[in-house]
Amino acid sequence: MFYVYVIQSENDRDRFYVGFSADLRQRLSQHNDGSNHSTRGHKWSLVYYEAYVTRGAAVKRERVLKNDGRTRRHLMERIRDMLSEEPFNGGERRTGE
Repeated sequence: MFYVYVIQSENDRDRFYVGFSADLRQRLSQHNDGSNHSTRGHKWSLVYYEAYVTRGAAVKRERVLKNDGRTRRHLMERIRDMLSEEPFNGGERRTGE
């Protein structure tokens, strides 16, 4: 399997990086130990990934996310919404709503 992933800086919550890899754990370690020039100096957390059967499909998707502003913006809005959601409260209404 090959993965397209989005990582978020733990230091700067508005900083994200999109990449692809066949080994997510190893790649995240490389980002965090400073092996990647683009992500050096930050501690990163995996916030999103997509799985692909072929390397070509993953590379193509990564390229789209890095080069197509509309597609990237749409995905980043979904990720930000997911990260900012309040925990489920059992469906109870809050007072004042």
